[in-house]
Amino acid sequence: MSSNYKRVSMKVYGKVQGVFFRASTQEKAEELGLKGFVQNEPDGTVYLEAEGNPETIKQLEAWAHQGPTHARVDKVEVKEFSKLEGFEKFEQRRQG
Repeated sequence: MSSNYKRVSMKVYGKVQGVFFRASTQEKAEELGLKGFVQNEPDGTVYLEAEGNPETIKQLEAWAHQGPTHARVDKVEVKEFSKLEGFEKFEQRRQG
């Protein structure tokens, strides 16, 4: 794993559950070569963590502000972690 990799979390608000947000996020993250996970939250948001090249993380973040076709994204909160988790792939998880 490259030392310039970074790890972020994103909490996505809006109409983001029941609109294939998790599946689309996984597809986009895999396309960008990122590792991590995405899951629905009890409060109606979608939460994800991603690790990888800072440039591709930026691309995923830009994508998260749009989401898939039927989603309506109101807000994306991004936090950066100081340590990498070492995820092996990008996966969808059940509710956190």
